[in-house]
Amino acid sequence: MSRLLLISNSTVHGRAYLDHVASEVRDFVGTRTRIIFLPYALHDRRAYCAQAEDRFRNMGLEFTSAHDLSNASRAIEESEIVFIGGGNTFRLLHELQKNGLIEPIRRAVRAGTPYIGSSAGSIVACPSLKTTKDMPVVQPMSFEALGLVPFQISPHYLDPDPKSTHMGETQEQRIEQFLEENEEPVVGLREGSFLRAEHDGVMLKGPLSARIFRRGQSPAEIPSGTNLTDVLVQQVSSAGLVA
Repeated sequence: MSRLLLISNSTVHGRAYLDHVASEVRDFVGTRTRIIFLPYALHDRRAYCAQAEDRFRNMGLEFTSAHDLSNASRAIEESEIVFIGGGNTFRLLHELQKNGLIEPIRRAVRAGTPYIGSSAGSIVACPSLKTTKDMPVVQPMSFEALGLVPFQISPHYLDPDPKSTHMGETQEQRIEQFLEENEEPVVGLREGSFLRAEHDGVMLKGPLSARIFRRGQSPAEIPSGTNLTDVLVQQVSSAGLVA
């Protein structure tokens, strides 16, 4: 069964990079130590790599960045953990496709390699990038992403502010537009929250509830600690919750 840790955001206000999920990451990876980082969501990959390397080396993990390697596909196959961080989702997916890394990641994760994604890295674990809020700064070959789970994530989820005078679309309205054209349910994942997928299903964890959107149904507010396998039972039976 695939194992995934899908995080809404890499940093919460007042804390350092991945501080809010550091203990969860340590528990999730267990005795595994070799992690490969795919830094393609940001333009300055060297600075991004340095930030991530500092975090994971402080956790006692052996860190490698794919952008420094001549054969990233083989490194993914040989790694014990795959991590994809946040940034621009269009750029991230474009680079994964261009570098031929979609299938190596899929194979590794489906063979048991734990996958950690944050923000854009969580979205690309879904069937497509269609629930991103990012600008399309580059054009990927297609919107098809890794498809490691059969639902979509909308990270950094913000509730509509009834006092706001802003006339633009809310995140909820954009998700509803997605569901007018697509079947996959969407998890509105608030900052500080994350999903942990393992053999017993997909658990919502963190300090906040999540908002679940399904086509033809009213949004559902789901408390932290809920197994989303039960919430998405129809989709699970037809598609399989984890690969």
